Amino acid sequence: MGVDVMAVENVGERPLLRLVEGGLTDLVRDAGRVPDVWDFQAGCARAFANTWVVRGFAPSTIGDYTSLLPRVLAHFQAPVWQIEPVDVDAMLHSLLLAGRSAGTRRRYLDMLRAFHTFVRLRYATEIHALYGTTVADPLDRFNRLRHVWDEPSRRLPPTAERLTAFFAFARARLAVTSDYPAAARDYALLRTLYHSALRLSEALRLDLCDVHPGLGPCGKLHVRFGKAANASGPRPRWAPMLDGLDQILAWYQSDIRPLFPDTAALFCDAYGEALKPETVRDRLSRLLDSEGRPESDRFTPHDLRRACATHHYEQGMDLLTVQQLLGHHHIASTMAYVRPSLTFVEDAWRRATLIAVTGLAS
Repeated sequence: MGVDVMAVENVGERPLLRLVEGGLTDLVRDAGRVPDVWDFQAGCARAFANTWVVRGFAPSTIGDYTSLLPRVLAHFQAPVWQIEPVDVDAMLHSLLLAGRSAGTRRRYLDMLRAFHTFVRLRYATEIHALYGTTVADPLDRFNRLRHVWDEPSRRLPPTAERLTAFFAFARARLAVTSDYPAAARDYALLRTLYHSALRLSEALRLDLCDVHPGLGPCGKLHVRFGKAANASGPRPRWAPMLDGLDQILAWYQSDIRPLFPDTAALFCDAYGEALKPETVRDRLSRLLDSEGRPESDRFTPHDLRRACATHHYEQGMDLLTVQQLLGHHHIASTMAYVRPSLTFVEDAWRRATLIAVTGLAS
């Protein structure tokens, strides 16, 4: 079958990697010849790319990975099995100086970790036999990037009262805006992010056919492109349309979506193409500007997902259920998302006390 795999292109003494059309390949050895270290690494990269193909990753995901891996390896003057922690530190420092975001730096580090682990597990014995090198791990706790959830002082997600006021403002604005279709689309999209706890990237990849109002008591969204983790590939799931989202999307599909071009995307632009994440963030920012609230009341699209998880937890939904709602693979990720209000303990104590007193009185 024809698939995108990694190919080698010699530039000077060091081969570069590029995408070509072809079938699965693997390392090829010439008997009695010790391969050049860069040729060997390029072969490892081809074999690594092949694992994405055989595991059924989407072509777009494979394209992203095969584009990223050469950029990661270009930061090192030695093959991946010879790099040391100081080399990883230097890569992260250069990315920081280049103005790359924490998320981008983390992607580089995750790709390096995945490729290095692949080489170590599959080729450590051969590398030692060919080059006399033991494959040691250059990644340690000192070059682990701080994740956004590691920051203890991060602010709380917007409260339920704050979002009720915001959505009331956005709904009222529909009557006076000069671009009603776009404003109504934004309103439906933001309500979708909050009530279904979708990531922005997941919501923007929804098609019209992914809305299933007849499934379950309130309908479900088929999230076919759930976020991958640790190079595991997309994680599809079904997200329930809670808190009246089924009615909002029914209105959107019947009254608003026909005002846009007839394409597959659920949330599209004036040309029928799926909205871009940066477009949504910019439009939300301008909507918050129009609302005129203080800086502390501002939030991002991802804050709506955090708010959904937190509010359901505060209302009594257990963590395992919240985990399913968010589509997390590990419960620890869910625990990092849930950020109850500052009075959560007191409120829970009052509810428990009221229940106990009511029980004794009866």
